Amino acid sequence: MAYHVAQDPKLRTTVKLRVIGRAQQLLRLDFETPPQHDALAVQSAVFAQLLPAQGCVLFSDYAKGGLAHVAPMIAAARELGKPVLIDPKGSDYARYLGATAITPNRAELAAVVGQWHSEDELRSKAQALRERLQLQALVLTRSEEGMTVFDAAGDFSVSAVAREVFDVTGAGDTVIATLAACVAAGLSLREALPYANKAGGIVVGKFGTATARFEEVFL
Repeated sequence: MAYHVAQDPKLRTTVKLRVIGRAQQLLRLDFETPPQHDALAVQSAVFAQLLPAQGCVLFSDYAKGGLAHVAPMIAAARELGKPVLIDPKGSDYARYLGATAITPNRAELAAVVGQWHSEDELRSKAQALRERLQLQALVLTRSEEGMTVFDAAGDFSVSAVAREVFDVTGAGDTVIATLAACVAAGLSLREALPYANKAGGIVVGKFGTATARFEEVFL
């Protein structure tokens, strides 16, 4: 297996300190340095090299500086016909213009479009944002309310599976990773939604940074 990892002596590996109380994560402290232009240029070169062989592109924006140049990478992927899924961050989603789909949670979406007080208002705000960003879909993760995909055909929701929540660490990552794997395998976002919802529900029922096994999600 080839590893496409470059080293930068000016960067330190991010350290995440989790404060745990009674098997529940209370807070997380991150210690990090943002990447500089040289590191981003290397990242872009590696991305361009790997892109043609991929079935789907996934960008997780952690607001750490690693996606400061995401717009040209989205454009390059779309030019080759690759689906682009993005886990967004911040209040400015303009840089995600032209992606296939974004997957904000409720708080992240509200920070961009404002609060809503009904399903109709949510539907209107989500669709307006989707059209403005020229997305095929907006996938909203809604915690105990499950997930909803908003697309040109309307909206489609799946309910959360009731379970005790031990740790929400990595739940969003699990959701979008499952969506991306399914899309790369040929499923539509609507077809992939139940699997992603199930995978997210599985990992919050485990302690720490957990994984959802294939057998738990698809069998």
